Amino acid sequence: MPRAISALPRRAALAASAALLAVAGTAAHANEALIRKNLSERLPNLPRIEEVRPTPMRGLFEIRLNGTDILYTDAEGNYLIQGVLIDTKARTNLTEERLDKLTAIAFESLPLKDAFTVVRGNGQRKLAVFADPNCGFCKRFERDLAKLDNVTIHTFLYPVLGKDSEAKSRAIWCARDRAKAWNDWMQRGVTPPEPPADAKCDTAALERNIAFGQKYRITGTPTTILANGTRLPGAVGLDRLEPLLAQAGAGK
Repeated sequence: MPRAISALPRRAALAASAALLAVAGTAAHANEALIRKNLSERLPNLPRIEEVRPTPMRGLFEIRLNGTDILYTDAEGNYLIQGVLIDTKARTNLTEERLDKLTAIAFESLPLKDAFTVVRGNGQRKLAVFADPNCGFCKRFERDLAKLDNVTIHTFLYPVLGKDSEAKSRAIWCARDRAKAWNDWMQRGVTPPEPPADAKCDTAALERNIAFGQKYRITGTPTTILANGTRLPGAVGLDRLEPLLAQAGAGK
C-alpha cells in the first residue's frame, strides 16, 4: 500500500504534464490555422505556405515556402518578417541551422552518374565537390584535395559563373579523360580542348547538376558534401578537412 500511495503524486504530475502538452498542441494548431487564413487572404500572391511552426522566441512563428524559403510572423499573421533569427545566449544563427536541415543532402542521394570520380589509395574516405572551372577558390581547393590519400572524390561540374564556365565544363565533361582535363585546367592552367563537332557527348548532366544545386540551395563554389551529409561551403583547408573526413567516416 505505501508504494501505491507514493506513486500517486508522480501519476498526477504525468497527467498534468500530458494535459499541458495537449493544450499547447491545440493552441499551436489554432495559431497555424489563423496564420494560414490571414496571410493567404491578405497576400494572395504569396506562395503556398507549406509549413507553420513555432520558434523558440515566444509569439514568433516560422512559415516555410517553396521548399526552403523561410519567413517569420506573429501568432495572427499580422506581420511578416524576412531575416535571420539569432539565439543570443547560445550565439547561434537559428535560421541558418534550420536551412541546413532543410537542405541537407544524403550522400546516398547524390546523382553520381553526373559526376566524374577519382579514387586514391583505398578510397575509403568519400566526398563530393560541386565546382565551377572558373572559380578561384575551387582551384585553391583542388590543390589541397590533390594532397589527400585514401579518398574517393566525386566532382560535379557546376558552371554558375557565366558562359565561359559552361563552355569549359562541356569541354571537360566531353574529354576522353575527364579527371585529367579537369586537373590540367584547375592546377596547371591548360585549357581543355573543345570537343569535335561530331563528338557523341551528352552534356545534359551539366543541366541536371545546376537543377540539383538550385533545389538544394548550393549557392557558391566549391561546396563539399561529406559521407555523413555534412555540407562545407568554400575552400576548406586541410587542417579542417582532415578531422571532418575522419568524423564522417565514423558516421558522426
